[in-house]
Amino acid sequence: MARDYSSVTEVTGEAVTREAVTMMWTRYATAAEYCAGKDVLEVGCGSAQGLGHIAAHAHYVVGGDYTCDLVEAASRHYGSRVRFACLDGQRLPFRDRSFDVVILYEAIYYLADPEAFVAECCRVLRAGGSVLICSANREWAGFNPSPFSYRYYSARELGALLERAGFRVQLFGAFPDSAESLVRQLVGLIRRIAVALHLIPKTMSGKALLKRLFYGKLVVLGHELTEGMANVAPLVPLDGATATRDFKVVYAIGVLPAM
Repeated sequence: MARDYSSVTEVTGEAVTREAVTMMWTRYATAAEYCAGKDVLEVGCGSAQGLGHIAAHAHYVVGGDYTCDLVEAASRHYGSRVRFACLDGQRLPFRDRSFDVVILYEAIYYLADPEAFVAECCRVLRAGGSVLICSANREWAGFNPSPFSYRYYSARELGALLERAGFRVQLFGAFPDSAESLVRQLVGLIRRIAVALHLIPKTMSGKALLKRLFYGKLVVLGHELTEGMANVAPLVPLDGATATRDFKVVYAIGVLPAM
């Protein structure tokens, strides 16, 4: 039976924290810088809230996800602006050298064989193409894994994964604990205790009450992210040589050599 990821994904209509919206907007605003005039594939697109912004910059956009209900709902919303496919990121249904950019945001930990995904990126990307990966940072003290996950990567491990396949890699951290207020740091401490005691609900809907209690008013996600709904958080370059415990999120951006 195919696994349904909609219960652990920030889908359209879900109530999320303002920080979650900022994280989402930062992901797609960052991607847009790499996608201008390009052919783009997002793997694990979920409800595809960010693909409208990407489509406004790119030449051609395809969104794909393993949960077909999410793909169908996104396709109904976007119409001809974005193409969609129900797919497995470890076996992409596209011809060689079909894209300039492949995006995988907050989904690499759902892949049983991440190396197969990276190999598929090498196959479907053109020379000089880019792969953009963002993931929760397993080295962060408040890290809480999804119940459907296989393996989470540190920034160093993501870099090594891409470098083994021939990508030139840049690593970044985002959303540092050190930038938070004392109140947010206290909430973070409570979160870490709850994680250690396995008290965090497993689904997004189960987490909603706790989010309202600790983070205040939530934001209901619409079909698309829009300009001005959140600021873009800065990405901090990482050297990849040391552990990255202070950042909630890590990015790895790999570029294939140009021919």
